[in-house]
Parts: sequence; C-alpha cells; structure tokens
Amino acid sequence: MGQKTHPVGFRLGVVKDWQAKWFASRPSVYRGLVLEDMEIRKSVLSGYEDAGISRVDIERDSNDVVVTVHTARPGIVIGRGGTRVEELRKSLEAMTKRRVRLNVQEIRQPELDAFLVARSVADQLERRIAFRRAMRQAVGRTMQAGAQGVKIIASGRLGGAEIARTEKVREGRVPLHTLRADIDYGVAEAATDFGRIGVKSWIYKGDILETVSREPEVEDMQPIEVTLKVDELEAEEAVEAQAGRESTDDVATEEGEVQASP
Repeated sequence: MGQKTHPVGFRLGVVKDWQAKWFASRPSVYRGLVLEDMEIRKSVLSGYEDAGISRVDIERDSNDVVVTVHTARPGIVIGRGGTRVEELRKSLEAMTKRRVRLNVQEIRQPELDAFLVARSVADQLERRIAFRRAMRQAVGRTMQAGAQGVKIIASGRLGGAEIARTEKVREGRVPLHTLRADIDYGVAEAATDFGRIGVKSWIYKGDILETVSREPEVEDMQPIEVTLKVDELEAEEAVEAQAGRESTDDVATEEGEVQASP
C-alpha cells in the first residue's frame, strides 16, 4: 500500500500536516478556494523560478490570507529593501480581494528537501549532464547532510535514447509502509531536447515518535493521628521500662555464665 500512494498524503494527520488550512461552509465556496490556492501557488512559483521555492503553505481566516513561502534563497524572494516581497503581496491581494500576510521561511538544508533535490537533478539534465552522474551526486550530498535513506528515480528518454526507460539510484533505507517514518517526497520535470524527463525523489529523515511525559505519582496517604490518654501513656512507658530491665538482666546472666565456665 505504501508503494502505490503519495508518501505525504499517506501520512497526513499522523506525522505530516496539511499545506492548506481553511474551512469552507458550502461546496461552491470550497471549489472557489481550491482554485484560488492553485492560482496563488502558480503565481509565486512562476515569479521566482530561481529562488529555490519548495512549497507554499496557505492559511485562511474570516478576513486574512496567510501565505508562507519556504525557500532556500530568501534574499531573492525578499529583494533589496523588501521591494519584491511587497510587490508579491500586493499582487496576491489583488488576486484574492483580501488582506494578505506574506511570510518567508528559509530552508537551511536544501539537500534534505525532496523537491529541491529533484529540481537540482532536473536542472542538470537540462544542461546535458549525464543522468547517472547527476543522480549519484545528489544521493551522496543528501546522505552527507544527515539523511538515513534516499531514493531517486528518473524516467524518460535518458541520454537521448529512442526508447524511454527508468533508472533508479538508492542508498540507505526508505520505509514507505511505516507511518511514523518522516519521508519527504518531491517531483520535478526536465524539459530536454528529447522530451520531458520526470524525476522523483524520496528522502527518509528518521522516525517521529510521540513523547509521552509521565508525571510522578504522588502517594495519596493521609497522616494517621492517634490520641492516647495519660493512663495509656504511663502503661506504655512501664512496659518499655520492664522490657529494658529484662534485656539488661539477660545480658548480665550471659556474662556470668561465660565467666563461670573454665
């Protein structure tokens, strides 16, 4: 089952979160918001092709639209003095007819982002670099960055061959059936002179385990109060004194017997 489904969609609600967070009261409103999300993502990706944008998250409330752009090169998106990001915000406001808040999130390790890895391999294929070399170098960089497993598949007229085929490079382990596995997935296309070449990448970053914090159990024991009368206290003291005298006599008797013995 894990082999035939989208690795991110398969884990939604388990270890992955949605890229669009909003609620629609009617089906017609839902259709309009879905198309609007597609237009927002298309506008952002087409305007910043060289910025290394991995994904665009969209959140909506009653009045605002929050757009978060995850990019490996935030300086290109922001621009000099924030001019480019302001232009993008105004264009999105004109598109959505709502107030837009734009956030730029930096991707600190592009080698661990599946879409950026696939896009890097596709760009090398467009520059006529050998596909095996590009795929192996991408796998090596990803494993050096700290991934536990990576798999890259390229399909199409590789090397200008007449018949399309599929090539795969894999290193480490990529458990697609394990729901707690943190697996990133990305798809990119290379527009070569021989046609389109599709590149898919899977990156396994480890397992996400729930941490259950257990508080120390507090013993629910109440102190027991015992009230003794004066007569009972005197009787207990007399018993303790008698026991003390008997133990002293026993010790003295044992000492005498030891001295009497030859």
